[in-house]
Amino acid sequence: MQKLTILIWHIHGAYLTAITQTEHNWYLPTKPGGPEGYVGRGVDSSLPDYVREIPAEDVRHLDLDLIIFQTPQNYQTDQFEILSPRQLRLPKIYLEHNAPEPHPTHSRHPVADDPEVALVHVTHYNRLMWDNGQTPTTVIEHSVAIDPTIRYSGQRPEGIVVINEMQRRGRMAGFDIFEDVRQHVPVTVVGMKSQDIGGLGEIHYRYLHRRVADYRFLFSPMRYSSLPLAVIEAMTIGMPIVALATTELPTVIENKVHGFVSCDPAELVEQMNWLIENPAEARRMGEKARQLALSRFGLERFVQDWNRLLNAVALRPAGSMLRR
Repeated sequence: MQKLTILIWHIHGAYLTAITQTEHNWYLPTKPGGPEGYVGRGVDSSLPDYVREIPAEDVRHLDLDLIIFQTPQNYQTDQFEILSPRQLRLPKIYLEHNAPEPHPTHSRHPVADDPEVALVHVTHYNRLMWDNGQTPTTVIEHSVAIDPTIRYSGQRPEGIVVINEMQRRGRMAGFDIFEDVRQHVPVTVVGMKSQDIGGLGEIHYRYLHRRVADYRFLFSPMRYSSLPLAVIEAMTIGMPIVALATTELPTVIENKVHGFVSCDPAELVEQMNWLIENPAEARRMGEKARQLALSRFGLERFVQDWNRLLNAVALRPAGSMLRR
């Protein structure tokens, strides 16, 4: 494996922590005030030391091998503001985290038909539903880089939701479902601005999972999203999952094995209360969820997949190694 020098914007902290386990020379651009994508390593960062910050105005002087976009702004605006003419000709990857918007089948991806960009989706559902045009695409499924010593205890007979700004994100994030469910089940929420709706507020990623591990189950009310990293994090520590059976989740959670999925919130309420009343069964399902997380979403597999792709893109014409 060749060690590469890569520019990436800080968009999703949890994913950034995972992808930078690939031990390349990573650079994060910064701007005063930390606008979107320019916060650098972030506060109290757990990123590896080889992930370095660089002022946006100095990026053009870097000897880069590869550029990774993660948002339309990165692709349509940021690159032209901070990259040199030489860097603009470098191999590029667009890492798409999200399911298509605004329409699930008729949304054209921003890099559709751009032969200079390799498009990577994080779930097979996302790749299927986005209109990718003629751009070659591949899927690298999620992983998470969290403290491997953390284990589920489930000692609190309550559920927990891990979503940032759920109330602002509305129906897509299932805020209305959460509000209804908590009338029937003891369940709380953690994440940015969750204190405004009676939740626990924001907890730094470094400490989050140890707190989450005390709850009986993780509940994901997301109607429409990519596979939530919070689900994989909970599975990794051995926690059962209760979620809506939408997007990629039905291919991950098997009922009565790893938890419960359904498109009927009333059915999920019954299963949540059952988990609260049956802690031994919750622990059994959580252990099955952990086994699945380690086999399907393990960090070693994720790092190997990304290293293979990063080197292939950097050393060959963009897209030539990807399959449709």
